[in-house]
Amino acid sequence: MAPELARSKALSVVRPILRGLTLLNALYALILLALLGWSFFIEDWPRRPLGFEMVEAHPRVGQGLRAIVALGVAGAGLVHSVLRRLLAIVDTVRGGDPFVLENARRLEAIAWRVAALEGLRLLVGAIAAAVWEPGRIDAFSFAPWLAVLLLFVLAGVFAQGARLRDDLEGTV
Repeated sequence: MAPELARSKALSVVRPILRGLTLLNALYALILLALLGWSFFIEDWPRRPLGFEMVEAHPRVGQGLRAIVALGVAGAGLVHSVLRRLLAIVDTVRGGDPFVLENARRLEAIAWRVAALEGLRLLVGAIAAAVWEPGRIDAFSFAPWLAVLLLFVLAGVFAQGARLRDDLEGTV
């Protein structure tokens, strides 16, 4: 199979996957919002859903769970923003013109959001450690931070590509 044909097939598959992920992410956010709201109306929260032993052993578990669910909703908003920008980049690639300044801006915005998502992950770990796992600290992972750096580099590459293309068009 020719590389160009394989590339176009991959792009045709990526778009519906991104749309599906966007829908699943929205459903996830709605479920989290419903759970968060529901927690305020559950009689004897959090003893009834979590059990007496859990609440006695960890008195702040109810507040910790609510905080983690709220952070999950915020994370879903960040993921939605990333998916929208990624879909826009895919559309420019499919259109044959990916090296535009707007894609560089999109990649930079994605990088900031991925960094924020990793910050949320660390915050969730800190809440869990404070509420029911004293002394436990989530292991630091280099991979997400390397991905953030890679996204910033790619944003620069796209910006440079757009400038070079504009310069080339100006000389013709």
